[in-house]
Amino acid sequence: MIEATIEKLIAMKLSGMAEGLQEQISNHAYKDLSFEERLGMLVDKEKLARENRQLKILLSHAHLRHHNACFEDIDFRTRRGLSKDVILKLSQNEWIRSNQNIIIVGPTGSGKTYIACALGNSAVRQGIHTTYIRLPRLAQELKIAKADGSFVKFFAGGVVQPL
Repeated sequence: MIEATIEKLIAMKLSGMAEGLQEQISNHAYKDLSFEERLGMLVDKEKLARENRQLKILLSHAHLRHHNACFEDIDFRTRRGLSKDVILKLSQNEWIRSNQNIIIVGPTGSGKTYIACALGNSAVRQGIHTTYIRLPRLAQELKIAKADGSFVKFFAGGVVQPL
């Protein structure tokens, strides 16, 4: 009967709950918990699985060059003119919510791409649709969009973070 229930959960796209139920069946530590506690754990497992799937989808659509870029790994000791306060403020993503833009400039090898990817990663982790695109390609895409009349639609597609 449990196998049929697990199959139904999977068919209903509740794979997190199915996995949680299998875990509860195989681990005797769950036997002492009440029905409500076990059900709550299954719901939590499903919610976490959905959040993880959504994050994975957003990260793949962002096309970040450095998938694991994060603000914690930025080296502020190197003299590049980076202000830790500014970077930490940007990591809150208020600039996105207030429809502001960021242009990252600096010499080759100064970490512009990494910072852009850290910004994108931070946005994705807050559920904001993000796209990483370098400036030459952005200019080309804008030319094409202007020529074929899809200019307005181009910007409605999400956050564009040029380099």
